[in-house]
Amino acid sequence: MIAEAVNLSEKLSKFSEHWSPKIVSQFNGHDVMVVKVQGEFVWHSHDDTDDFFLVLNGIVTIETEQGNVVLEPGELYVVPKGVQHRPVAQEEAHILLIEPNGTPNTGDAKTAAQKVEI
Repeated sequence: MIAEAVNLSEKLSKFSEHWSPKIVSQFNGHDVMVVKVQGEFVWHSHDDTDDFFLVLNGIVTIETEQGNVVLEPGELYVVPKGVQHRPVAQEEAHILLIEPNGTPNTGDAKTAAQKVEI
C-alpha cells in the first residue's frame, strides 16, 4: 500500500452537484466524505448514529429541534443520534462528513443520495 494524502480541494473540484456526498477515504468502518451544499436539506434524523459536520468553506447553519448552530470554516458540530436536523447554506459551502459505512444521508435508505467514491 502506498501512503498518499487526500487533497480535499482536488476532490471537491471533481463534481458540482449539491447534497451528494462523495467518499474520499475510509477508516474503522466509517466513510469520510466531502459534499457541496446550497439551500436547505430535508429535515431528518439518524436513529443509530451521531452526525458529524466540519465546514471547509462557506457558512452552514445546522438547524435542529434543540436550536440552530452556525458553522464557519474550520468549525464542526456533531448532531446527537435521534435529533431532527437539517443543514442550510444560503451560498455554496463545502463540508466534510464522517459516518459509519452505509449510513443514509436522509436517515432513510429509500430517499438517501447514492454515495460514490471519488
